[in-house]
Amino acid sequence: MRKDLIERLLRGLYSVALYLLAPVTVYHLIWRGFRQPAYFQRWLERYAIYRGPAQTRTLWLHAVSVGEVNAAIPLVNALRRGRPDLRLLVTTITPTGSDRARSAWGDSVEHVYLPYDLPGAVGRFLRHHKPCAALIMETELWPNLLFGCRDRGIPAYILNARLSERSLRGYRALAPLVSRALRTVRAVAAQSRADGERFIQLGASPEQVIQTGNLKFDVSVPDALEEFALECHRHTGERPVWIAASTHEDEEAATVAMHRRLRERFPGLLLLWAPRHPERFRVVAENARSAGWQVSTRSRARWPQPGDDVFVIDTLGELMSFYACADVAFVGGSLQAIGGHNLLEPAATGTPIVTGPHLHNFVEIAQRLEDAGALRIGQDADAVEAAVERLLADPIERAQMIDAGRALVELGRGALARTMALLQPSLPAREL
Repeated sequence: MRKDLIERLLRGLYSVALYLLAPVTVYHLIWRGFRQPAYFQRWLERYAIYRGPAQTRTLWLHAVSVGEVNAAIPLVNALRRGRPDLRLLVTTITPTGSDRARSAWGDSVEHVYLPYDLPGAVGRFLRHHKPCAALIMETELWPNLLFGCRDRGIPAYILNARLSERSLRGYRALAPLVSRALRTVRAVAAQSRADGERFIQLGASPEQVIQTGNLKFDVSVPDALEEFALECHRHTGERPVWIAASTHEDEEAATVAMHRRLRERFPGLLLLWAPRHPERFRVVAENARSAGWQVSTRSRARWPQPGDDVFVIDTLGELMSFYACADVAFVGGSLQAIGGHNLLEPAATGTPIVTGPHLHNFVEIAQRLEDAGALRIGQDADAVEAAVERLLADPIERAQMIDAGRALVELGRGALARTMALLQPSLPAREL
């Protein structure tokens, strides 16, 4: 009884705080909307206000944004093949995550925004969609959502679970509540032993934590990848090409400076530039033009033009294909303290990888790639530039990194099969 009273008290205090802060969510949506207009749309979903009848036989997967959606693609595709009788619902929090889900699955998978973690909104969401299971990707630990699933008998799983030391420290302020919420889930399918241990430190029981590996290793290269790359090379010709992928705002000046200096060594060098967030697409193109370069974009020109110095990839869902068009890839979110982005996509497509030092979201993957000889880590922008320059000049080293990266990806596969086996007991019987 005491334990129930403590939980109720903690949930009550947490929920009161959220309701008091609820007006801030409106200001947040407005503020983000000025930078990315999609935030002005579909507000009712964020408060779980739906039109139409309630749903049935829903299998629900939550992936907060683009990176998590990309990680979920192998799993969702496997569920679509194996359980076509179930309605698949994918929730995200960001519009870019929504756009990535649409580009990956179209209308075959339903998408709504996950509502704020307010008790009323959570209750409406669960009553309307009636999920038979909740599959939560990576590190989304919303207490009212997890308690709501438990109270309604919905088995919940944390899949491809990762928890960095920084995130662990961040959750400690709410540790008494989060630890109780975490113990309501059916299993924590951890990417690595270290991630599993950190979830145990946060409050999961050892029996809940299972090391399944990283679903990102089960990445599938896009269909017709070779044809895509050949078409791109038909437009770029024989000149060298590098790609700056998933860059953030504070990395943009460094990218411009790197490209300027690299072109002194490689005069015809083309930069494929894919900013992480759509609101930076136009700004990046303008910055490149201000540097004196000829610039075209994927949305307008489709392919790099003969005189282009920079080609901005201002579309979603095509980054892996464009990795295959580059001789060297710089993966952003790593020159500033973002924590890095997916390093396995360029490895799978056969592109040598260079990053900055901030890789706390991908510590194990980065270490494995570096140990295998498939990754070069620069401690600052100058070191990143030097590594890109060296690789552009050395086709033998590039070939060795390509072989090492592909071999490591193949070796790491298997998380998808283990995750599917873990979920099987919680899925409803097939309807004939």
